[in-house]
Amino acid sequence: MKQWMRMTAGLGLLLALPWAQAEEAPACIEVTVGGYKTPDYNCLSRQMGNDPQAAATAQRAREALDVPVNERAPNSLGLVTPAATGVRMGNAFGNSVKPQRPPAAPNNSPLPK
Repeated sequence: MKQWMRMTAGLGLLLALPWAQAEEAPACIEVTVGGYKTPDYNCLSRQMGNDPQAAATAQRAREALDVPVNERAPNSLGLVTPAATGVRMGNAFGNSVKPQRPPAAPNNSPLPK
């Protein structure tokens, strides 16, 4: 009797196995409103969150942002660089303290003064 109950329980577990497996995550739904498609960004973020290299990538990104001030590029700190000054001064760079300016446009307005 015990053996028959064990076989029945084993058979029941075997038949229930396909339904006992974990279900897949539901597909992300795109909604169209007025002709514009709007994807579910929370769903897409959850799907992309299973990347095993994501933690290492996030760590490298944090390390890149933690560069000491004395090692950063001058233009990222808002300091003057020769290239930026050359663009601002034009062909007068190194020749004059006044930046290059285009000639004033003539006033050809059809309106009377």
